[in-house]
Amino acid sequence: MIIEKKGALRGELCVPGDKSISHRSVMFGALADGKTEAENFLTGADCLSTIACFRKMGIEIEQNGTSVKINGKGLHGLTRPNGVLDAGNSGTTVRLLSGILSGQSFDSVLTGDTSIQKRPMKRVITPLSMMNARIDSVNGNGCAPLSIQSSTLTGIHYLSPVASAQVKSCVLLAGLYADGPTSVTEPVVSRNHSELMLRYFGADVKTEGRTSTILPNPHLIGQKVEVPGDISSAAYFIAAALLVPGSEVLLKNVGTNPTRDGMLRVCRAMGADIELLNVRSDGAEPCADLLVRSSSLHGTVIEGDLIPTLIDEIPILAVLAAFAEDTTIIRDAAELKVKESDRIAVMTENLTRMGCEVDPTEDGMIIHGGKPLHGAVIDPHLDHRIAMSFAVAALAADGQTEIQDADCVRISYPAFYEDLDSLCGR
Repeated sequence: MIIEKKGALRGELCVPGDKSISHRSVMFGALADGKTEAENFLTGADCLSTIACFRKMGIEIEQNGTSVKINGKGLHGLTRPNGVLDAGNSGTTVRLLSGILSGQSFDSVLTGDTSIQKRPMKRVITPLSMMNARIDSVNGNGCAPLSIQSSTLTGIHYLSPVASAQVKSCVLLAGLYADGPTSVTEPVVSRNHSELMLRYFGADVKTEGRTSTILPNPHLIGQKVEVPGDISSAAYFIAAALLVPGSEVLLKNVGTNPTRDGMLRVCRAMGADIELLNVRSDGAEPCADLLVRSSSLHGTVIEGDLIPTLIDEIPILAVLAAFAEDTTIIRDAAELKVKESDRIAVMTENLTRMGCEVDPTEDGMIIHGGKPLHGAVIDPHLDHRIAMSFAVAALAADGQTEIQDADCVRISYPAFYEDLDSLCGR
């Protein structure tokens, strides 16, 4: 795909539903009694993988565009799948589902695509094994496929070495089937969608500081879920509007959960003009409309407690940093190495191609911004967030930019390029 420098972005947009919340609406709806209705559901490949897995375990799921109805069968209503459960490219599906499967009365095998089979799963295998789960890496390398055999789970207090919503959610979901309370303490608080939504469905979940605790065997009841727009998807249009002079864009119904809004906080620290309008809480999740105007940006430091609130947005923040004046330092983000790609290496490689000076580090990047960037051939390494980030960079860079394997954005945002074009007046 070829993208060229553009004039001002104008208009309004509703970004697709939040990926994390879409995944969870299917999972929690399946474990609840009665019907769950999810509106503005994200129809990207990852969330469709979650639907496919639960259908394979006997859950009736009706999908009509972005409206999804899940006919739940209760906490113990899943049935043994006929064959292997395939999560595709979805790390969320593998890690959260491994917690649920550990508490079932049947055996299962959970796998994914080539990329998933390289991503670390010891981070869920370890705590689940501590709970007496019988879970093993089939190839013995700590990665999927995972073999999960029926067992009786024990409640634990797990001190997680990483701040990861996927790890925390996996352990809490296994805790639904344990013989007593299950707690997870993180080094830094990660996003809390699972805690909010489980509570909304009727689970007894408490959070104190960095520790979340769930009681076993709740009676979950199906709910209506209004999925807010995904701030991780909105991030690209926020960045585009900030970078392209004369732009003004209204992004409607965007999730603003404080465990996810680090992107907004960092943008404001860089000098961004972002106004929150129509602030409200739909069900379990807060949301707002975001009015974004082009701004002169300057460098900042992104580190510490901020990182878990914006881990998925670091690629696009790196693009903003490349165009901003002065230096931006990103650290405490070693997690970037085990995403769909090694995002530290891939962002460094492609920003350098566009003329930016970047110093990669073990846990982040040092980006020396303010120098004009030029078009280049971008290899996103099949990483959807890298591809979308450089599509935005191309709008503000001189010349043409070619993004290879551009269709990888379908993982999370199938209509991304069309939506971007709509704001560019095409």
